[in-house]
Amino acid sequence: MAQARFARRAGQEACPTETWQNGDIQPKYSRIEYERRFLVDAEAGWRRGIEPYSKRIEDHYLDCGRLRLRRIEESDGSRVTFKLTKKYESDSRLAQPIVTILLSAAEYEALAGLPGHGLSKTRHYHGVFSVDVFEGALAGLVLCEAEAPDLDALRALEFPAFARWEVTENPDFEGGALCRMTAEEIAAAIAATRI
Repeated sequence: MAQARFARRAGQEACPTETWQNGDIQPKYSRIEYERRFLVDAEAGWRRGIEPYSKRIEDHYLDCGRLRLRRIEESDGSRVTFKLTKKYESDSRLAQPIVTILLSAAEYEALAGLPGHGLSKTRHYHGVFSVDVFEGALAGLVLCEAEAPDLDALRALEFPAFARWEVTENPDFEGGALCRMTAEEIAAAIAATRI
């Protein structure tokens, strides 16, 4: 569903991407990100135990390809960081090559004018887990995710009880799809996941 939506809305037919398969040569300058993602049960008390520190994240997914522009503001106001990231499509979303560069404010502003779709969220921390609370059309969506140094460590992670439904392999819950979804579409995706 999301791959078709991504192609339809982003003009992907004009911007083909290659799928990286585990065992392929890793794209130059990238690292492998090992990550799992879960849909949070909002009634399960996820706010208990979160750290007082958070980050405000504004993402801008460019229409062509798999590039994401990100602005991160620390909750204490101490720093704003700008990044440009490409996460390669992979045969498994548990392990994806990713490459990121830091940008100056001027570089960020220059790229922010390119056509794309945005999303906003606040990232909270619960030990090694991050909890993303989405806004706008995605209000009500809360995801918990974690990274690990390798697949074995990733699979060994015991997610908190509030992280109820795994969506790691569901393309509807990737940022590049979420930013293009309507409130109705995300509500339907959440409901389908909870069955």
